[in-house]
Amino acid sequence: MHVHSVHSGRSTLPVLGRFCRESYSPPEAVYQTLHQRGMDLVTLTDHDSIEGAESLRSRTDFYMSEEVTCTAPSGTELHVGVYGITDRHHFELQRRRNDLPRLSAYVCEQRLFASINHPFSSLTGNRHQDDFQWFSIFPGAEVLNAHLAQDNNLLAKRFAEQCGQIGLGGSDAHTLASAGSAWTEVPGARNREEFLAGLRCGRGRVGGKSGTYVKMMCDVFRIAAAVMAAKPWCAALAPLLATVPALTLTNFTVERWFAQKWARIILDGAGRTAFAVRPQEEFVA
Repeated sequence: MHVHSVHSGRSTLPVLGRFCRESYSPPEAVYQTLHQRGMDLVTLTDHDSIEGAESLRSRTDFYMSEEVTCTAPSGTELHVGVYGITDRHHFELQRRRNDLPRLSAYVCEQRLFASINHPFSSLTGNRHQDDFQWFSIFPGAEVLNAHLAQDNNLLAKRFAEQCGQIGLGGSDAHTLASAGSAWTEVPGARNREEFLAGLRCGRGRVGGKSGTYVKMMCDVFRIAAAVMAAKPWCAALAPLLATVPALTLTNFTVERWFAQKWARIILDGAGRTAFAVRPQEEFVA
């Protein structure tokens, strides 16, 4: 439910965005890898793009999705996974992505299944307390991200339960090595239509493992190797790879601190927000 390909665009990190992509995984390779690891259905959630679907859309076990980069009224950036979309949906989602109220209204009007991804991660920058009200308006929430620590995922699960949201699991894989390390299943679903209908009814189950420092560090090295293969001149930057272990550890530590800070404010503290509980919708394929 959360996997990237070479069509996810350039890295959003400072400086790296000039020469590094978010992922170097070809869509066909992602598809084949996920099948080899036991996935019956495959989707891609590239950042604001459906280009990766071009070579896969004719397959009956593939459905089109994307991860939409949105802007909340506070100015906060957030990532929303939207599933089972068409080309027209993609166009309209992109038109509305900087106006979250309009985007959420469109998702509801079109009866699309959408989830707030990594709500307790600093990946998209800082948070504002009011942002969590907006996070709660989507029917789903990512409660198992295979690149985040277990503590982060447990807090996301608590948030989803408090809001009555449907929990999803996904690898958030930017390399083939991580693809399929977390997933979502709907028992009894026989095709993509029944799968998406089952999600809407709250019958989804998540599986897989949370992220670790070692796993994150290894994926950084894999991305670096892909960059140097695509642009040989980047090999001149190879000595900088010695800083990867320290930088990864710093990021991993900051992520956990960030999650605990917002858990105290939103889930535990005096500033705890009362969220409306979302009733699960009846949905018939």
